[in-house]
Amino acid sequence: MEEKYKQQPANCIKVVLFGPESTGKTTLSRQLARYYNSVWVPEYAREYLQDKWNNERKTCEPQDLLPIAEGQMKLENELAQKTNSVLICDTDLLETKVYSETYYLGSCDLILEKYALENSYDLYFLTYIDTPWEADDLRDKPENRKEMFDAFQDALIKYKKPYVLLRGDKKTRLETAVKYIDKLLNPKV
Repeated sequence: MEEKYKQQPANCIKVVLFGPESTGKTTLSRQLARYYNSVWVPEYAREYLQDKWNNERKTCEPQDLLPIAEGQMKLENELAQKTNSVLICDTDLLETKVYSETYYLGSCDLILEKYALENSYDLYFLTYIDTPWEADDLRDKPENRKEMFDAFQDALIKYKKPYVLLRGDKKTRLETAVKYIDKLLNPKV
């Protein structure tokens, strides 16, 4: 049963856009997928939670986190089979773990935690909070951006995940990300 949270083997480099809400992760994911003529894994939680909001007028609750993790890994595992270069992940289970711990009094489901730590990626791009806040039905913490950024950075450091901090405008972030992805794709250059 837990297999649905596990990464399947893939013949590609995997990078994750990681950080607080409204910091440009989806925009950059799309840009990078276009740049590398590859695929990107959207954030399953957005679709899941938007449907919940539209149908029930409820926001995310702890019991939503495992279905979100399952949906995210299903998408990632399917899309990883469609590229042999680089897979751009708009999020991962570690991000879901950070949200779980910051929103729900420090708790995280043990299954979610296990796979958040076991699944591996070649590089994380931590998106800084120097982009304008854009409100929508799901975003709810504009005043906590620095606190959330710190929680994301702390998780990367605590679990020894390789990461690069992305700051600046869209063009600067794209150029920085491309430089690091190119190094992964061509380590001898």
